[in-house]
Amino acid sequence: MGSCTACDGRGFIIIKETKCSACKGTGKAKSINLSELSEKQLSQALGGSCPACNGTGLDRITEKCQECNGYGEIKECRICGSSFSGAGDICKNCTEKPSVYLLSALCDTHDLVVGSVYEGTVNGTVDFGAFVDLSRSVRGLIHSSNLSSEVNVGDVVHVKLKNIKPNGNLELVPVKLKEYEIVEVEKEYPGYTSSELPKCVGKTVSISGKVILVKQTAGPTIFSILDESGTVTCAAFERAGERAYPDIDADAIVTATGGVSLRNQDIQIEVLAMKRLPGREAAVIHDRIEAALDATSEPQDIDFMIESETLSALKDGMRAVAKRIRRAIFSSQPIVIRHHADADGMTAAIAIERAILPLIREVGGTDAGYHFYRRSPSKAPFYEMVDIVRDICFALDDQARHGQDLPLLVIVDNGSTEEDMPAFKQTAIYGIDVVVVDHHHPDAVVDQYLCEHVNPYHVGGDFGVTAGMICGEIARMINPEITDEIKHLPAVAALGDRSAAPEATKYIDLVSDQYETSDLSDIALALDYAAFWLKFQDGCGLVNDILNFGKLDRHRGIVKLLCEQARGAIEDQLTVCMPHVRTQRLPNGASLNVIDLEHFAHKFTFPPPGKTSGEIHDRLCQGNDDPVVTLGYGPDFAVIRSRGVLMNIPQMVRTLHDELEGAGVNGGGHLVVGSIKFVEGMRTEVLQRLAEMIGGLEVA
Repeated sequence: MGSCTACDGRGFIIIKETKCSACKGTGKAKSINLSELSEKQLSQALGGSCPACNGTGLDRITEKCQECNGYGEIKECRICGSSFSGAGDICKNCTEKPSVYLLSALCDTHDLVVGSVYEGTVNGTVDFGAFVDLSRSVRGLIHSSNLSSEVNVGDVVHVKLKNIKPNGNLELVPVKLKEYEIVEVEKEYPGYTSSELPKCVGKTVSISGKVILVKQTAGPTIFSILDESGTVTCAAFERAGERAYPDIDADAIVTATGGVSLRNQDIQIEVLAMKRLPGREAAVIHDRIEAALDATSEPQDIDFMIESETLSALKDGMRAVAKRIRRAIFSSQPIVIRHHADADGMTAAIAIERAILPLIREVGGTDAGYHFYRRSPSKAPFYEMVDIVRDICFALDDQARHGQDLPLLVIVDNGSTEEDMPAFKQTAIYGIDVVVVDHHHPDAVVDQYLCEHVNPYHVGGDFGVTAGMICGEIARMINPEITDEIKHLPAVAALGDRSAAPEATKYIDLVSDQYETSDLSDIALALDYAAFWLKFQDGCGLVNDILNFGKLDRHRGIVKLLCEQARGAIEDQLTVCMPHVRTQRLPNGASLNVIDLEHFAHKFTFPPPGKTSGEIHDRLCQGNDDPVVTLGYGPDFAVIRSRGVLMNIPQMVRTLHDELEGAGVNGGGHLVVGSIKFVEGMRTEVLQRLAEMIGGLEVA
């Protein structure tokens, strides 16, 4: 209902205005004949106003507004929704047509009016008549004596309610109507938000929100509905294994009504009725959810566990990553964490995992972690094609089966370099949001595909501030309650990645009352060893034991065993490799140590080529302060480790790619640690040119 815009709610249109002839436009009463005035005019005159113009000073010629028929307001017909003016709440057309009432699924016999006409569905036929469902719980009988034609199960019929018998039985009489208006009869139940439902167990309530997940079981259809305060599971049942409300899919804005119950200690609504909301109502609910999500997603304002200029400079970006992850949690968007399969990458990912899983379960129920979260290691130090193909296939399968949103992809200790571009181009095609937390030397070209990108190089830092350190602090922004259980992870990351940054020492000192430095180093080695054998598995239980998230005695036992096995394998590898290392002095004074890993190292076992090169490099650096570069190579790859030589491996890779036509050079890594790939037939040319480039670099 609203004022008529044509007449501004007056009910008449002003055709012409002239100066009042009685008061000459002053609006004041002059000489008057009291006997000729009405009571109202007399009152005005005594008050000093001109009775002819009511004090306006104007004579007006008006006519009745045709838009509102003189009522001054426009109404909306409650039956057909059209605009009209006049008395009542039904337009003229609907008043002239008979009404047929359509009961919602929630209506019962208390909502019936004897003599009214209802629309129903034939549920069954018997010798003495036909049973008709008027709603889920309302059924009546058309006696055979009133049936002039055959009806079949499933037919939609119009019936007049003739009588409600004392025992509750309904007597129905079929009617034939050429023109009619359908009037929907709704039964209102109190509305609640999802956070209020625990106090409503046993009651019938309604909830309005967005469908974020539809899962068909062997029994009911499960709908997950998101509102401004959280998510609730709604179970709708038609027949065993049959899809309930097939017209309602993910992203629909709905109102669900039903009984609140507890199932496996989680709140659930047993749906009696569910309907999709129309545009205006849906928009209001959508905006309300979005506003609540934005407020709830704000990360906690925390102080870092240590003081660090680099971390302080990164804080805004870290908060943006934390907010995006929290938004995914509270909107029940799936989250996929991808991480490099080494100690730094694993601790970075596990820190975030420990922060988000309690929140995911709090929002979506005890089993939500299985539906809305997945963690996967990446064997390569970049997000390669095998990773993106697996992630997209999983995401599309989940979307097809359950109507889930595509996931938020969180990439840690990976994702900053040009090597990631082929995979990121696929995420862009599918509209998958990507955030990256990394400490490899970044290439700006990747930023066009990322929502957020946190990297110490962006603020003048370097790879010494590891992904595990940054993610440990981001995890605390997401969920501060996990601080005590994860505060040792940045120290493990620092030792695993051999960080010499001041932050590494501070994180190690932070947990010195709980862990010796040797203990943290052992954890890092155990992670590296386990990661090699886990391949593409997340190894959740094993990794949690290694990181001391379970039983202490089991943690100590598994770390000790894995370290013994890892050190034994490393020693065996070095025993084989060291006699085959060839050393030469470069023009800049650095020692270049070279080994053919294809022919002089064990293959397909721990340590892999990258770690083998690192262990050889560490041994060659012992007792030697000179600049040292170690180069381990195979048929089509080379692994570089450096100390004391000012190199930029990503830049060297680009130079090799441009200079050596047909060599297919690519790769990357940190400034002084990295890997290069090339075609096997150009190995000699690539290695020779690489050695020349290293020999021309400055030394520290």
